[in-house]
Amino acid sequence: MNSLSKTFILTLILTLFIQSTSLLSQDFSRTDFRDETIYFVMTTRFYDGDPENNVQCWDGKSLNQVDPAWRGDFKGLIDKLDYIKALGFTSIWITPVVENASGYDYHGYHAMNFDKVDPRYESDDVLFQDLIDEVHNRDMKIILDVVFNHTGNFGEAFLSPMFEKDYTADLADPDACMIKIPEKLPENYDSLPPGEQYQARLALMKNTDGQNHDSDNHYHHFGNFNWDDITSQWAQIAGDCVDLNTENPIVYNYIVQAYSRFIEMGVDGFRIDTGRHISRLVFNKVFNPAFKAAAEAVGNNNFFMFAEICTRDRNYWYRGTPPMSTPFYTWKDSKTYTWSDDPSEYKDVHVSGGEFPFTNQQSCIANYNDNTNTGTQPTSNNAFLIGNDYHSPDYTMHSGLNVIDFPMHWNFENAYNAFGVATGGDHTYNDPTFNVVYVDSHDYAPDQAPESERFAKPQGVWAENLSLMYTFRGIPCLYYGSEIEFKKGYPIDKGPTIPLKESGRAYYGGYISGNLNVNDFADYTNASGNVAVTLQHPLAKHIQRLSKIRMAIPALRKGQYSTANISSSGIAFKRRYTDASTDSYVLVAISGNATFSHILNGTYTDVVTGDVKRVSNNTLSVFFSGQGNIRAYVLDTPQTQAPGKVGEDEKYLYSSSPVETIPGTYPDETEPLLASTEDPVEPTKPVLYDNEQAIFFEAPDHWGNDINAYIYYDDNGSVVMVTSAWPGDEITPLGNNIYKYSVEGAIENWKVLFNDGSNQAPSSVGFEVVNGGYYTSAGLSHTLSSVPTGIHDISLNELVFFSNNGILFAKSTIETELPVYSVSGKIIRTILIRPGQNAFYGIPKGIYIVNHEKVLIY
Repeated sequence: MNSLSKTFILTLILTLFIQSTSLLSQDFSRTDFRDETIYFVMTTRFYDGDPENNVQCWDGKSLNQVDPAWRGDFKGLIDKLDYIKALGFTSIWITPVVENASGYDYHGYHAMNFDKVDPRYESDDVLFQDLIDEVHNRDMKIILDVVFNHTGNFGEAFLSPMFEKDYTADLADPDACMIKIPEKLPENYDSLPPGEQYQARLALMKNTDGQNHDSDNHYHHFGNFNWDDITSQWAQIAGDCVDLNTENPIVYNYIVQAYSRFIEMGVDGFRIDTGRHISRLVFNKVFNPAFKAAAEAVGNNNFFMFAEICTRDRNYWYRGTPPMSTPFYTWKDSKTYTWSDDPSEYKDVHVSGGEFPFTNQQSCIANYNDNTNTGTQPTSNNAFLIGNDYHSPDYTMHSGLNVIDFPMHWNFENAYNAFGVATGGDHTYNDPTFNVVYVDSHDYAPDQAPESERFAKPQGVWAENLSLMYTFRGIPCLYYGSEIEFKKGYPIDKGPTIPLKESGRAYYGGYISGNLNVNDFADYTNASGNVAVTLQHPLAKHIQRLSKIRMAIPALRKGQYSTANISSSGIAFKRRYTDASTDSYVLVAISGNATFSHILNGTYTDVVTGDVKRVSNNTLSVFFSGQGNIRAYVLDTPQTQAPGKVGEDEKYLYSSSPVETIPGTYPDETEPLLASTEDPVEPTKPVLYDNEQAIFFEAPDHWGNDINAYIYYDDNGSVVMVTSAWPGDEITPLGNNIYKYSVEGAIENWKVLFNDGSNQAPSSVGFEVVNGGYYTSAGLSHTLSSVPTGIHDISLNELVFFSNNGILFAKSTIETELPVYSVSGKIIRTILIRPGQNAFYGIPKGIYIVNHEKVLIY
């Protein structure tokens, strides 16, 4: 070959490379939200940018001493936006930012004030506005998780004010930081046991005590419910999720006003939590048009809303009930329903739990009843090609609300099942190309994956799922850490019963420590530290290449699709998208050979291998193998040229054989723990004193912290309870998983069941109650002998206090109730003293005032 020929070939190769690179950036103009890919972050568990704002939750402190639940923050998110962009993601979805209050509120779903950002996310030099601005500075978008359905159970600043938070106090201590608003809660609230305090709060919100506290009906007062019908839209779905009356104009106008402020700040979209627990009619009448108008008022005509319609079912119609199903919420109502925006109807009205007297509630019931037949639901071809032709979608009946693709999610045990439920049910959505598609989340993994663990299937299944997510219709979304199979197989969430570091919500920051320079989406250099290793993980590299491929082909982002006239040993489909300047047409095969018939003739180039095929007989066949591998042949059209080969071969996307990259060893600690900020709890030795009746229980390590004793006996076939109704009475922790419960009355044929609300010992008939009995989950271990107190006998009406081993004892001849005061005058607790010897546990060691005398607990 002469030098002229060599020069020509080199020039041609360089020209094609430059052309391919320019086409990639040129084609990636993000005109609607289908051009995005979403990285979902639980802010407090992602990256700690400011250790000064770390704080524990009230619950789980002993489990999380070296890993505070409130650890990640806005500053940490800003620090790692370049990492997210380096993976290829264009948008972040973050958990709720509004002020929260509950025992375990690090996730943000237990609102106390919809109109305020929780200061625990913020730093002196970084507020929420700074995070929004930094996201936009990187040409990225931010989606805010929002909750319309419920508040936490500590009230809400406008709808049911009970408390204010003192952020100068110890935020890990509710007694210190939660300041009661006067004349709201009962006067004896501080002295009530936690369960009764909860009931007192609930009464103010739901009138559960029969009194009309919630006189303007801000909350639903409904009780028991069925997850599978309309009653799930009226009832409290969890103890920390008190159901708002979203049909009430007072409530929905406040929600719109509060969340519109975040749109004004620049938030680009909302992910709506627990959407299925709100009637579609409320969305269509109120939330969809209101937030669209709020966004347009600030110049955002592309504001994106998608809801969690939680349908844990393999079918697209959830248990045959359309108004409980995911596709249902993407449609407007075809019938007109009466609706009133007049709040006066709701004021000063006492509504009991089973009544729904208001106009809007009656319309929601009618809307539900009108839509129970699957055969009468609308259908759409907005997602489907007509032959090879793209057609203009018909959005006249689109509700304006999009959805998380729960049917695909629930079927993502593998890509084939997910693809099957989509192709079988996509006609039931208005336009499923706008569905947000993920494999797992902070709540669930797919059915049988198993659902309660972070995705535990083999890595090849993950890769194949990702290949489908990035090439099929819908907007790909990834839960933080899935790019390295973070906490694979760990329980996703078990509340404060296990350390967070042993759950799917563990702290991720150690894996992304270090630095990098990001040039563009999925394009970075000079990575160092742990983040360099993370970005070389096989799934992380797979995501980076898939991101580049999706960005290079408009049809993969916004195209309609068809499976007609295709035979395949894997998964295969064709997609096309056209507009005034675009005509993008692609044939996709995943994990196996495929033949595409009746396609457009022309020149096709595969983005994975660079292979070129010229089709003149309307048929193209591809032959390849590899789980998760793909072939995506793009047609050269006058408007849109094929980009050529995109990205470099890796373990799952390759030409002839996998290219394995050894990520290397992490140079630094991947799951760093912090120094404990608390003194270790000093265990109290189990002791049975003279004239005392008590039993002891050693709980298994995997049980929660709140242990109950349920004691009963059989009376001629009838069960008589000695304790409160199930789960019984909460018993006192002594430390080291040992608990003590003092009992009264003559012990005769009593049985005891120990439990934490979920676990129980024994599994059926209770253990025999023996005074001084020390029990494990296997039964009675041994019996403690009583220990003399060494306190003298007392005379008539005498009351004697003493302390031993951290326990306050009172010996009395009378029954009386006395407050225990701190030396500063604050009531710590009220104690009920009965004749005989009394023991009181759980009062911290120190000096107190009881009955006008100083008492030292040591």
